[in-house]
Amino acid sequence: MRIATRAGRTVLVSPDSATVVDLAKASEGAFGPDPRQVFDAWEELVSWYGAATVDFVAGDRYEFSELEAPSPDPRQVFAIGLNYRDHADESGLTYPEKPTVFTKFLGSFAGPAGDLALAGETVDWEAELVVVIGKPTRYVAAEDAWSHVAGLTVGQDFSERTFQLTGPAPQFSLGKSFVGFAPQGPWLVTPDELPDPDRLSITCTVNGETVQSGSTDQLIFPVSTLISHLSFVLELSPGDVIFTGTPSGVGGARKPPWFLREGDVVETTIEGIGTMRHVCVKAQ
Repeated sequence: MRIATRAGRTVLVSPDSATVVDLAKASEGAFGPDPRQVFDAWEELVSWYGAATVDFVAGDRYEFSELEAPSPDPRQVFAIGLNYRDHADESGLTYPEKPTVFTKFLGSFAGPAGDLALAGETVDWEAELVVVIGKPTRYVAAEDAWSHVAGLTVGQDFSERTFQLTGPAPQFSLGKSFVGFAPQGPWLVTPDELPDPDRLSITCTVNGETVQSGSTDQLIFPVSTLISHLSFVLELSPGDVIFTGTPSGVGGARKPPWFLREGDVVETTIEGIGTMRHVCVKAQ
């Protein structure tokens, strides 16, 4: 199953991604339209979808620019730093013994296509797999964690490096939370749609040039470990969002550094899920 958010309403996405169907209308009011309500009833939705016949042929054609983050109003947002060894290496930092966690504030959420307003002269890219939780999760073992996942989507952890690293205490959460700095999409894909949800290629291009190319099987702390670790600190709620970290290739680690400029086009792709496309523009 694939779901997306369009005009604030949850929609079902056809298998070929050509059309969408409003979930509330398709389910005759049983689910949605509010995305948070959909995640709160996720297990019931999955059961309904397995037995339903959705008429995607009569669905709506759409533009990517109409879509929003699949879980646009989560109760909690988690982001993981230094979760690929090659990214830790390029950053000159030691590998973490436990997940390094910060947040991206909700005001930074955006959809899979549109403009990215450059908040400074050192805006960087970070392609990431994003996980959305599907049911209340507390004290879950790693081997059971995938059963708590609603689905996966593509994300970018855009970062204004100067703001992020200004001390004496770095401002990771704030420096990564300017408007539009947490785009996600184009839709949420349930794990059963993927041959191996722990092994997905992830790439980022800038103006057609590949700047990041990795695989999620290179995560230091895989999805299951992250969910288990977080659940032993606090309860995860349906719809909660986890940015899982980025592979090597970020602009700030290059010599010389390479940061985004007005007119640059950033495309972010994860195998089996889809592609996001953002055009860099001057901040107002």
